[in-house]
Amino acid sequence: MSADLANQVRRRRTFAIISHPDAGKTTLTEKLLLFSGAIQIAGSVKARKATRHATSDWMEIEKQRGISVASSVMQMEYRDCVINLLDTPGHQDFSEDTYRVLTAVDAALMVIDAANGVEPQTRRLLQVCRARNTPILTFVNKMDREVKDPLALMDEIERELGMEVVPFTWPVGMGKAFHGVMDLREQQMRVFSPGEDRAGAADEILLGLHNPAYAERFGMQYEQAEGEIDLLTDAAPPFDKAAFLAGKQTPMFFGSAVNNFGVREVLDALVDLAPPPGDRTAIQRVVHPDEPKFTGVVFKIQANMDPAHRDRIAFLRVASGRFERGMRLKVVRSGKELRPNTVVTFMSQRRELLEEAFAGDIIGIPNHGVLQLGDTITEGESLQFTGLPFFAPEMFRSVEVADPLKTKQLRAGLTQLGEEGAIQVFRPVAGSVLLLGAVGQLQFEVVAHRLEHEYGCKARIMPARYNVARWVTCETGAGAAADERELQRFIDGNAHRVALDAVNAPTVLLEFAGELRAMQENWPKIKFHALREHAGLVFQKQLEG
Repeated sequence: MSADLANQVRRRRTFAIISHPDAGKTTLTEKLLLFSGAIQIAGSVKARKATRHATSDWMEIEKQRGISVASSVMQMEYRDCVINLLDTPGHQDFSEDTYRVLTAVDAALMVIDAANGVEPQTRRLLQVCRARNTPILTFVNKMDREVKDPLALMDEIERELGMEVVPFTWPVGMGKAFHGVMDLREQQMRVFSPGEDRAGAADEILLGLHNPAYAERFGMQYEQAEGEIDLLTDAAPPFDKAAFLAGKQTPMFFGSAVNNFGVREVLDALVDLAPPPGDRTAIQRVVHPDEPKFTGVVFKIQANMDPAHRDRIAFLRVASGRFERGMRLKVVRSGKELRPNTVVTFMSQRRELLEEAFAGDIIGIPNHGVLQLGDTITEGESLQFTGLPFFAPEMFRSVEVADPLKTKQLRAGLTQLGEEGAIQVFRPVAGSVLLLGAVGQLQFEVVAHRLEHEYGCKARIMPARYNVARWVTCETGAGAAADERELQRFIDGNAHRVALDAVNAPTVLLEFAGELRAMQENWPKIKFHALREHAGLVFQKQLEG
């Protein structure tokens, strides 16, 4: 292990920003980029008619609607650390993309709307983080509005999310009477002033937690905050770094991202508290980040980031070693050799050619279908990283092309979008009409929009009769050949309701849950799975909720 490699690993911080929709996640992402010096001017997420848009919202449909529908990756340097930041979709219809992104990070920054508190999507995402013991920092946003009482918010977070909360900053007032936050560790107050989209002059800092001048300047808001801080001093648990790293305790910060307020404290905390890259589990062994040999896993595929080139970018999390442009690599699933010469690093859709990368970095490999979600790439060793989830869809639609001359474009578009994981595409064993499966309605709208604007084919998306899907495998205990025969017998006997997904994994499609129970009784040797991993590797374990 070289000292340089170990030092490069120590410098990395890789985290995802997660929240319920409209909590201010993309705005906070933008301001973190601003404060790190990665961009000079922040885009407005909501100003749909403006020429500027959030750096992390790059799809045309995102700019039109002012929402994030795809995870985006950004790299920046701050205080001698290399920060890989992943902005995820907040909308629950795109939660699969978010779940897969969470497998690629070492920490998460949870954004909570101070007016709404803990919301349903926050709970779901937190369950995924807790299942992986991901360390979480909490940013309570929108303090410049009329919001919930901060003590009630703290209690709600602890109760709803089942983890200790340790305030690092505490608000003085809210809404129009929001005066700033007390930094409880540095024992000073940062005074609030409405910000702009540029990182401007230094904030006003007042020293001391109990400065007599505070009461005179800030009135009853300070007196209330002082009483709350005294209460916290006695009641709140001390910060325990081991508990934080185990995902059992979360540091809490208050601020207003749209006003640039409280952002620098979060950026500093990410550098100081978030862990550098850790060990990654493969089926064969545990992989350490400072091993000299390169390994990585594809956790996301994005088609048409550059519409002019019809490219597909495989987003890869480096798990160990050092990546160098042009090095000889192996795709473990297929055994194919890869010598990527145009590997890129990201600032959302803006890309720069990359010469080298280290464990924790997110790199983009342009390819034309060679790489799939869940693929492990190594310098030759046969490894398979685990944990990249695909969930059985809950909604189904059939899809036909409006213009029969565009059939080829439709199939090409759906193949690429299926490989990307934006939607699940099923080819019926008997029948020619393709089926789409999704978690939510908005996914169908995005796919229709992208088919038209990126692939030049207008699609008719129509109701389908299915409501339940399960991947099927067979384990008879009599060996692989017997398993294959029994599985084929099941497929032949149910050809009218079996389809193949993007990786040719057989899937049974049903109208009612009751049909599934009857099928399980009639086919005891067949296993039915609501969750699958990469390229046909299926497992039974399910995330709670």
